[in-house]
Amino acid sequence: MIKGLGTALITPFNADGSVDYQALTRLLDTQLTGFIDYIVVLGTTGEAATLTADEKREVRQFIVKYVNGCLPLVLGVGGNNTAQVISDLQALKDELIQDYAAILSVCPYYNKPNQEGLFQHFCKVAEASPIPVILYNVPGRTGVNLLPETVMRIYAAHPDKVVGIKEASGNLVQIKDLIEKSKKSKVSKLLVISGDDGIACEVMEAGGAGLISVASNAFPEDFWHIVHEKDQVKQKKYAEMIRLLFAEGNPVGIKAVLAQKGIIQNYLRLPLVPASKELQAQIQKELA
Repeated sequence: MIKGLGTALITPFNADGSVDYQALTRLLDTQLTGFIDYIVVLGTTGEAATLTADEKREVRQFIVKYVNGCLPLVLGVGGNNTAQVISDLQALKDELIQDYAAILSVCPYYNKPNQEGLFQHFCKVAEASPIPVILYNVPGRTGVNLLPETVMRIYAAHPDKVVGIKEASGNLVQIKDLIEKSKKSKVSKLLVISGDDGIACEVMEAGGAGLISVASNAFPEDFWHIVHEKDQVKQKKYAEMIRLLFAEGNPVGIKAVLAQKGIIQNYLRLPLVPASKELQAQIQKELA
């Protein structure tokens, strides 16, 4: 259910900072046209760190109701306080079982745990989660790199619960090493999912299981071809756009694109701010 193309969904806002549910409806409509295989709700791209608990609940409920079972949903549940993540999972138990295919849990950030700390953290997460777990390695955001050996330790300890990893280290050598280790594992194969739009084809050609994409918020059809057909030509076509999407951080770039396409308003929550005029001009030129 979580192979292929997954969209790391943004959260649209109004000028007053409230969640823009009309824009969220328009965005979801673009995701329900047959090109997206699953949606990741309230991940880092969704600015979950700046939403209150009540807002998160309302966004979750809105998306679940609107999607109405048409696509599998993955929920971002992570943090740098293991006890709090466990508490969150316990509080969400019934909702997770009813509405979600898996959780996506990011490496603890800021604390900078070593590999043993990461192993123990994710074992506790796996034990607490009532549904499958996708690990999320994104060293550029967290300051720590979940190494292939540690991933396989976690997987071996909880093969019934840990089903995959979103690998956004950008390190193809490391990603290919992880894929090879998972192939040789005595337990069933781990899903290694690209977390970088720009190297999706390379990851899949090495045996990866798809892409969790930022760009597919705005370009679902083209990224369906990139993922399902390993379309290197299209991926190269998007190289400059992908660079622009992340030039001033995520989701700054993708929100600028979506605003220019008329799907959302270009608002973010502090400490994030909209793309600079220069970047917006570059994006407009590249869109054209």
